[in-house]
Amino acid sequence: MEKNKKLIIVIAALIVIIAGVSFFAFNEMHKNKEMTELFAIEKQEMENEYSTFATQYDELQVQINNDSLREKLETEKLKTQRLLEELRQVKSSNAAEIMRLKKELKTVRAVLRSYVIQIDSLNRLNAALKEENEAVKSKYSAATVRINMLSEEKKNLNEKVSLAAQLDATNINVVALNKRGRETNRVSRAKKLSVSFTIVKNITAETGNKTLYVRIAKPDNEVLTKGSGYTFAYENQNISYSIKKYIEYTGEEQNVTVYWDIEEFLPAGTYHVYIFADGNMIGEGSFSMK
Repeated sequence: MEKNKKLIIVIAALIVIIAGVSFFAFNEMHKNKEMTELFAIEKQEMENEYSTFATQYDELQVQINNDSLREKLETEKLKTQRLLEELRQVKSSNAAEIMRLKKELKTVRAVLRSYVIQIDSLNRLNAALKEENEAVKSKYSAATVRINMLSEEKKNLNEKVSLAAQLDATNINVVALNKRGRETNRVSRAKKLSVSFTIVKNITAETGNKTLYVRIAKPDNEVLTKGSGYTFAYENQNISYSIKKYIEYTGEEQNVTVYWDIEEFLPAGTYHVYIFADGNMIGEGSFSMK
């Protein structure tokens, strides 16, 4: 009888232990299931963020013209896309990998923010420079108008004396040449501008060494020049020139040809050419490119 009581007690204890272990196992399984579900939700949110960041890198590249910065953005975008692919391959139950990629996401977010700030600063700086450039163009345009006005006034006041003695450039012809030296009217194909003109016969003009200045103005009136030091004196001021040419003038008719190597962007439209000598504008013409 005593043995039966002990056996019952042992069996009861085993039942309690088994029940406890079963409850603990069930509880842990329930917790693991909840954690897996939470990780799955967090994983999806992280995938969305990674995808958004990769798209933002594309948008930032469109906003800038700096090749070096664009390459850095491309590198960061590829890194973000690689991490996104890694995240997509990770199972929701792999907590360690999800936490690692979560830390990586924090770094990606910080790097992206630094580029956004940098590009915003560059855009504001570019806007200020553009405004300044427009002001400079406006001054050049105003200067060109003033040059023409002063030239006309001087011509009216000194017509009989000045016109008789000054050089005169006629038959001004400008031809755009492609890389093979052939004529083209397409600005996208033009590699060089050939400017030819004739200095007419003038027995009253002073003979000897002459310096000719050629100004080529784009459709917006900005003068083509190789640098700020390329200027000459005209009407008590220094103005920019495109090409300078030395000639030996004998008083007889003389043909002159000069060239401008195109190293900058040129827009389509009508261009103007002005020729100067001895402090006078001796000829002007125009040409167009498509």
